[in-house]
Amino acid sequence: MLLAQITAQTQGWLVELSDGQQQLFPVNQFSSLKDWLREKKVAGGSLTQKDLLELETETITLDQYLTENLNLPFVIGPLEDWQENIKSLPWKLHYEGYQPGKDEYSVESLLTVGNGYLGIRGTTPEMEICSENYPATYLASLYNTVASPVGDQQVTNEDFVNIPNLQKMYLIIDGEKIDYANNKLLSFSRTLDLKTGLFESSAVIETKQGKQIKIDTKRFASMAAVQQVHLTYRFTPLNFSDELFFVSEADASVYNFNVARYRDLTREHLTDVTLQAEGAGIFVDAYTNQSKILVRQQSFLRSQTQDLTTLKNDHQDLKVTQTLKIAARKGEASQFEKVILIEQYRPDTIIPPFTWQQTLPSFTAAFEASRLAWEQLWQKAEMVVEGDLMSQKLLHLHTYHLLVAASPNGNQHLDASITARGLHGEAYRGHIFWDELFILPFYFNHFPETAKEILLYRYRRLAKAKENAKEIGLKGAMYPWQSGLDGSEQSQKLHLNPISGKWKEDHSRLQRHVSLAIAYNVWQYYQQTQDQIFMEQAGLEMLLEIAHFWQSLAQYDEITKRYSIEGVMGPDEFHESYPNAQNGGLKNNAYTNMMVVWLFEIIAKLQDTFDPNIFKAIQTKTQINAQTLHEMQQMKQHLTLEINPDGILAQFEGYFDLAELDWDGYRQKYGNIYRMDRILNAEGKSADQYQVAKQADTLMVFYNLAKNQIDQILTDLNYTLPTDYLEKNLAYYLARTSHGSTLSRIVHAKLASLANQPTLAWQLYQEALYSDYRDIQGGTTAEGIHAGVMAATLDVPVTTFAGIDLRQDTIVIQPNLPEKWTRLAFHFTWRNIFFQISVSHDTFKITASEDCSILFITDKIMLQKNQTKTITY
Repeated sequence: MLLAQITAQTQGWLVELSDGQQQLFPVNQFSSLKDWLREKKVAGGSLTQKDLLELETETITLDQYLTENLNLPFVIGPLEDWQENIKSLPWKLHYEGYQPGKDEYSVESLLTVGNGYLGIRGTTPEMEICSENYPATYLASLYNTVASPVGDQQVTNEDFVNIPNLQKMYLIIDGEKIDYANNKLLSFSRTLDLKTGLFESSAVIETKQGKQIKIDTKRFASMAAVQQVHLTYRFTPLNFSDELFFVSEADASVYNFNVARYRDLTREHLTDVTLQAEGAGIFVDAYTNQSKILVRQQSFLRSQTQDLTTLKNDHQDLKVTQTLKIAARKGEASQFEKVILIEQYRPDTIIPPFTWQQTLPSFTAAFEASRLAWEQLWQKAEMVVEGDLMSQKLLHLHTYHLLVAASPNGNQHLDASITARGLHGEAYRGHIFWDELFILPFYFNHFPETAKEILLYRYRRLAKAKENAKEIGLKGAMYPWQSGLDGSEQSQKLHLNPISGKWKEDHSRLQRHVSLAIAYNVWQYYQQTQDQIFMEQAGLEMLLEIAHFWQSLAQYDEITKRYSIEGVMGPDEFHESYPNAQNGGLKNNAYTNMMVVWLFEIIAKLQDTFDPNIFKAIQTKTQINAQTLHEMQQMKQHLTLEINPDGILAQFEGYFDLAELDWDGYRQKYGNIYRMDRILNAEGKSADQYQVAKQADTLMVFYNLAKNQIDQILTDLNYTLPTDYLEKNLAYYLARTSHGSTLSRIVHAKLASLANQPTLAWQLYQEALYSDYRDIQGGTTAEGIHAGVMAATLDVPVTTFAGIDLRQDTIVIQPNLPEKWTRLAFHFTWRNIFFQISVSHDTFKITASEDCSILFITDKIMLQKNQTKTITY
């Protein structure tokens, strides 16, 4: 194995290969260094020191630059320690420097710590809310509704609330407050350990008087005691000895500021603030001003290097500060610990009287408990990839952020689902969408009890979904496109185009397929768990009410002798209506209609599966009689699809009449055309006029259902398509899709694999895998991570690369491992059986915790309890 030792010298970098070769590269020739190492086919290497590269878009260390560009392990340290040092590479997220604005906001999203109960963006304790950086703490399902003037009207929006900031700690030197946005940074680095959830920062700051001070911080949100946050703050004067002030602060004057396009709207959500300080403790109560949810926090300061008895407490407007005068000495460090306890009380809960907590653990003890809790989660959820270092790192990154967004520890008895952007930012106002369809398989596979909690969030809002349907004259349950606190529709009626700066009407609430996603999730949960109690107490009722909605919406056409569904949108948000139409909505969206057929088939299957008395009781509760069930069966054979002679399923009725777009012309003019809808709107046009899609729409049905299921649906509908219709539809829609949603790449990647196009599948999968890490949409990661695409990148290795289909009554396996990966290993749970999988290019190893059988390609394989079966293929 050829390794490289890179030594920084005055004239450049000296590279010594383990076979004796040497080469010197000037300091500005890091690209040539990379190319030479690639040409030599090195397996990795070590650097003798940390060297920073100032690239056009970022500051990065040389070892990280080489690792990411060569996809090989490069670390700092002696070459003889290389093997040991590289172990942490797939577990560490590291950033150098400070690029205020969107880039910084994106880094903060990716450095978020959390546990499913709360999430804290990756800022340092000194940082203030401003356009340069944005500290924020979010609690799962904490929402508040406020009104904002928009033009000549008032618009109400429900927002995810940024709670009071008790993490704040900073220094005052010669009257100058140390704040990264306003001070001279000589160095700044941040690291997140994905294995333990530990965030660390280190900075050297120079004051206006030339004084240099080093500040090191650590923070974690406990995965063992999810209401606790622990921090350390350590500072060391480097070139001076003088008096300075250390300040710990509780700031209840916070507001929402994460999303630039929302900043002109009402941002304040807190009222009735109570602040109290006692010794080294601070207490804050704050209510949301409309939803009346109480957020209660306590913080406690500790120090082994300073006497806290002289802390001076000062009450300001919505703030409490604790100030300590320190005689700092050059080279001597001072360190403080802070522990924060965060609680949330809904209006319908009993609020206990406040009492100071006296037994909160130290940072070290709390971290050890949290580390062990993370270790238990990783034992179930880790996905191992060999042969591809960066894929391994990003799979760890995505798994970590899903466990920050929701976890078995943080979501127990918590009435919350997973927002589209996790507990990481305020995009989409922290609402819950159909993204659950992409997210929940991760929890089905590893933490079914958490998946159940998330499904119960929907069940508790079933009554509201029925109200939603009734309001528009329909029956059953119509879940909202955007859901928040109570299940009412939270989609905006107006939407701001950031390119044109103008507001336009928003029809996105017509994406009624969100109810189909919920039904699909209920069914998948039952398929994987066989949880009869859940189905009897919640699942069956949800499925019947959702099916009733679609039955009441479909209309029979005497001319075509088929049913149609009108006034809806598909997953493609570029198409809200027909060109120049007064009203929003489309007719016979293919994805919607085919999933409705699927749902009606599931209802018929469940009717035959469950005890007739149980099914009858739920029928009575939902007021769905035998005639309604009969109509559903009629509809599943007579819903309308528009199909052209080549076998292309029209995205909706009339789609083929729309104009084609000059894709090459727009790419040359704008470069990034992900959001073609905004570009066209700014030009006075509309995406409604063109065959252009934001993301997979028609093709989504192939993501949800096995090919044989889709074939059966088309047969039941009495449509005959060419045998290669999947390949034809993939090619047709891929050429007309801008991938304005990162989820689009995942869906197309899965279909490309089904269509036996592995190169295309790998390219699209890799783009999705890197989408948040490289923020490929130009700043959207600043507003929170994309939970849906992160979860989907974890699902594709299971369902597509390992080829495991868990949607049938028997596990079906057909591996298709990417060429770049030499081995893939993971665990999953199916029907209370724990499976361990290891797949290479020629062997498939599987271990089950109980006797069972699987279908491997076409062969039935019997598995014995805890006995590893190796299958050569």
